[in-house]
Amino acid sequence: MLVLVFLPQVVSKVPSIKCDVSDPLSILHKHYQSGDLIIAGIMSHIYRFSNSISFRERPSNDLFDGALSMIQIYQHILASIFAVKELNENPKILPNLTLGVHIYNSYFNPRWTYQAALEVFSTQGRFIPNYKCDNINNPVAVIGGPTSEVCLHMADILCIYKIPQFIYGTAPVINKKIQTVLYHQMFPDVDHQYKGILQLLLHFRWTWIGVLSAHDDNGEKFIHTVVPMFAQRDICFDFMISMPQFTHSSDFDKKIDELIKTCNVIRNSTVNAMIVHGEIDTMLSLRMLPVYTGWGRSTNDKGKIWIMTSQMGFTSVSFQRNWDIDFLHGAISVAVHSKEVIGFQKFLQMIKPSSGNKYAFIREFWGDAFECSFLNPMTDIDNGKICTGREKLETLPASVFEMSMTGHSYSVYTAVFAVAHALHAMHSSRFKHRAMVDEGRMKILSQQLWKLNHFVRSISFNNSAGGKVSFNENGEMEAGFDIMNWLTFPNQSFCRVKVGSIDPMAPQEEVLTISEEAIVWPNRFNQVRSIHPLSLCNDNCPLGYRKAKKEGMPFCCYDCLPCPEGKISNQTDMDDCFPCPQDHYANVEQDSCIPKFISFLSYTEVLGISLATLALSFSFITALVLCIFIKHRDTPIVKANNRSLTFSLLISISLSFLCSLLFIGQPDKVTCLLRQTAFGIIFSVAVSCVLAKTTIVVLAFMVTKPTRKWVGRRQTLSIVCSCSFIQATLCGVWLTTSPPFPDLDMHSMTKEILLECNDGSVTMFYCVLGYMGVLAIVSFTVAFLARKLPDSFNEAKFITFSMLVFCSVWMSFVPTYLSTKGKYMVAVEIFSILASSAGLLGCIFFPKCYIIVLRPELNSKQQLRRRKH
Repeated sequence: MLVLVFLPQVVSKVPSIKCDVSDPLSILHKHYQSGDLIIAGIMSHIYRFSNSISFRERPSNDLFDGALSMIQIYQHILASIFAVKELNENPKILPNLTLGVHIYNSYFNPRWTYQAALEVFSTQGRFIPNYKCDNINNPVAVIGGPTSEVCLHMADILCIYKIPQFIYGTAPVINKKIQTVLYHQMFPDVDHQYKGILQLLLHFRWTWIGVLSAHDDNGEKFIHTVVPMFAQRDICFDFMISMPQFTHSSDFDKKIDELIKTCNVIRNSTVNAMIVHGEIDTMLSLRMLPVYTGWGRSTNDKGKIWIMTSQMGFTSVSFQRNWDIDFLHGAISVAVHSKEVIGFQKFLQMIKPSSGNKYAFIREFWGDAFECSFLNPMTDIDNGKICTGREKLETLPASVFEMSMTGHSYSVYTAVFAVAHALHAMHSSRFKHRAMVDEGRMKILSQQLWKLNHFVRSISFNNSAGGKVSFNENGEMEAGFDIMNWLTFPNQSFCRVKVGSIDPMAPQEEVLTISEEAIVWPNRFNQVRSIHPLSLCNDNCPLGYRKAKKEGMPFCCYDCLPCPEGKISNQTDMDDCFPCPQDHYANVEQDSCIPKFISFLSYTEVLGISLATLALSFSFITALVLCIFIKHRDTPIVKANNRSLTFSLLISISLSFLCSLLFIGQPDKVTCLLRQTAFGIIFSVAVSCVLAKTTIVVLAFMVTKPTRKWVGRRQTLSIVCSCSFIQATLCGVWLTTSPPFPDLDMHSMTKEILLECNDGSVTMFYCVLGYMGVLAIVSFTVAFLARKLPDSFNEAKFITFSMLVFCSVWMSFVPTYLSTKGKYMVAVEIFSILASSAGLLGCIFFPKCYIIVLRPELNSKQQLRRRKH
């Protein structure tokens, strides 16, 4: 018993109007096919724009402003009839029982949906809810669709009777658990579809998208589900808007204004990929875009890739028959996985309006499909086309009627098979040990319908097309999805080509399977077939650049900044650049790493050859000078300058030139140990000899005659040995505590790995160098003081100048050495060794060689005495 407690309150607010009592409006567009077991269908294949209800007058047909036939949805009815035909011809399913169908039209309207649901349980031909006086038209299940609104309002009535309900369209948002138990969705879990779409977006790198959804509960649920899911994978949205629905004729102009605003948002957006979420009637609104907004005339319009969810389908009403569908060319849609149903097209070809009353609704469908009318004495046909009944459905363009079974029709077809198999399972479990078929038939008809729900959830079978059918614990069909590519043709026809699939049961990396080469993109993108279109907020950051967030913009909108020096990015759209390995360096474009080459001062390069040649040349010259001095060792000029010190100095200078060769070539353990220590000791001997020569001259003029015997060979030897011993001690401590060793310097030079000798202890290196500097300064000071003493050949002046050159070279060496990198540091040290040694050789010995070789007449005692006086 239904009590409407709110009616008195409503009536009290309006004038009292007496309404006549009469039967309610009957559902006109129905189809009935008899059988032992009836499967009811509440479907919408005729669209009626409804006026608003004021409750001031008796409901009448004036509530509707015309009826618009949706020819494509007639295929849903034909699919159910075809499925029943196949099952009745199959002796293995429900033997000796026949199935029938009773189709009611809900007109996409809540009121008519309620009435259809109530009429399911009324006596055939009478509308008396909850009263049946016959066994005819006893429904065992109801197939409902194709919209969520039809399914939702249908459930309000049918759930009272606990009758199984098979939903083949969008599942409504239901909060009542008792209703969900009775729901069996011919649609997989929508989350699997959303995850598949996400994988599709990621595969094509469509990270900047728009969303166009229906303005209902399902649209809001879709937004709330996909936004966080997609955002986690770095996909952001430029817009999320609702598509206006044309449900009332009175607000048509208002809806057109909303449609134009929606079109402007889409047109001004930079997105190329756009998800369209809706239901089967959403296409009615989409097809209005080219007509009322001029959509498709600009290049930007033709560059939008529509990604349509599987709940959508191609539908249209009569006045949209010749409207342009080119905007769908290259679109991508998701469809519930299906198999080709063999025999369905042949079944469609056999259906004719002349088949009698078996398919009475076909006459209306035929007239709408072929735009003709049948002869009727009550109808005057003057200018219209007369239907002959010999027209062929296969001649209609796909935009009017598709010969291949659509996704929604396949769901209806599978739902009929699911009901039959569930009935067969229930019947077999009750009567498998009984032979009385008639008795079994009567009992199955009288069983409570709610028991069938259990068998529906437990069945698993293959339909006649080979498709597996089973349901999970939530009543959702376990299946995957197909990725379809839409191709349109100039004759207003189109076809959908399978280009991929979504398998929710596969591993994460195998969920999406796609064939890119099979996809036909919108015309704007087909200029380069090898490159798929992108949908990005901005161009990808190229190699060598990194992403930098734009303030006030979504996270997928960013600037591209070049990588810092020394870092690279070898992929597009990298969040940050990274450094190369130590043995590599970044190329100029900063998009790859190049191996560094090992560098050292070798004998094969020009610099190494030049320095080695200079060292050998100077060493040869020094040896030549030594030979000259040895040959003329008894001459006054050689005797006057202390022959032993002169020979020692020449030998140390020659060794100084030769020790520079230790700095050229590939460093190894031995050369690293000898480089600095040999250089330090040999140079200390040379400077000590110079210091001894200068000191002896000074002492010779400063001491008294009795003490001159102390100024001789022993004193010079002690000076040279003591000064050299100190340097040798420093080098010994260095080699003992932290000796030099071969090392690879990967940081000093960008493109080179320096193979060098690591000094081990920088402190000891500068101690050795500093000690030489001290000896040189002392020698320079003593020589400077002795420059005016009456020396035999004025050697003190030459020593002063040589020490000045020596100190200048090594004072400039320190800053130059510290500011140089790589093998050029070694070259600087070699050059300093050669320059300082050459300064000693040239300043001290060249004047004497000039006299010995070129002016021998000056090399006599007479000249020596003359110079003293």
